[in-house]
Amino acid sequence: MTSPSWDPRQYLRFESERARPWHDLTARLSAMVGAHAHGPGNPTPATVVDLGCGPGHLTATLSDRWPDAQVLGIDSSPAMIETAVALARPGHLDFQLGEIESWRPPRPVDVVISNAALQWVPTHLELLRSWLDNALTPGGVLAMQVPANRDADASQVMRRVANSPRWAGRLAAVSRGSGPGASNSSVREPVEYADALGAAGGVDIDVWETIYLHVLDGEDPVLQWFAGTGLRPYLDALRDDPEATAEFRADVAAGLREAYPRRAYGTVLPFRRIFALARAGKSA
Repeated sequence: MTSPSWDPRQYLRFESERARPWHDLTARLSAMVGAHAHGPGNPTPATVVDLGCGPGHLTATLSDRWPDAQVLGIDSSPAMIETAVALARPGHLDFQLGEIESWRPPRPVDVVISNAALQWVPTHLELLRSWLDNALTPGGVLAMQVPANRDADASQVMRRVANSPRWAGRLAAVSRGSGPGASNSSVREPVEYADALGAAGGVDIDVWETIYLHVLDGEDPVLQWFAGTGLRPYLDALRDDPEATAEFRADVAAGLREAYPRRAYGTVLPFRRIFALARAGKSA
């Protein structure tokens, strides 16, 4: 799969809002790890891998949480890794360039986490099964979170503009998930994640969904939000044409302003996310 390009500065524009799901996920992860301090789990993980670590600022919180662990962040974006390595603590917190799909640990690890990355990996349901079955130590924990907004108003606006007569010739394939770097609909419903983790022998399975209501400030904040994520494949397809890029952004911005009207206190962006955790219940 060809991944979309990433701009760490644009992605971090809404750092506080984007960090909330991570903290919700890692709070549950810590509770799951700690609940088995005297059982088959690892109360203080020795090895932790963050797949799709982005600019690394959230990965660093894992090293703060478990200072004796070896924490490794992996991302396919050179720009993201370039930003992340400034946070490295050799031997405790490291980062490397790599594809999620091809990641195979040289030996089983205690924790695998992936936050807001697997939606770009069409085969991620199969990967979750494989990691739980083969990549974790006995009692190790797998934790993931993905945005689930394929049918949200913002996604519909982007698809509608991309399939309009003005843009269909250049962007319709991206909207269908078939162009280079295209977004896709590989995110599943919560029960499907529970079923997949259970089929792989996972125990203590915990799956839920949350809809965050982000109150955003500034001009065209919803456009700015998705310019760091879901709009990237479309912008990549137009990257060699600055004039067309500006026109497309303006068309999308108009649709988003209508779908998400500004209120007196800001612009409300509902955002659905799915969380799933499981503990390896058998030898890897």
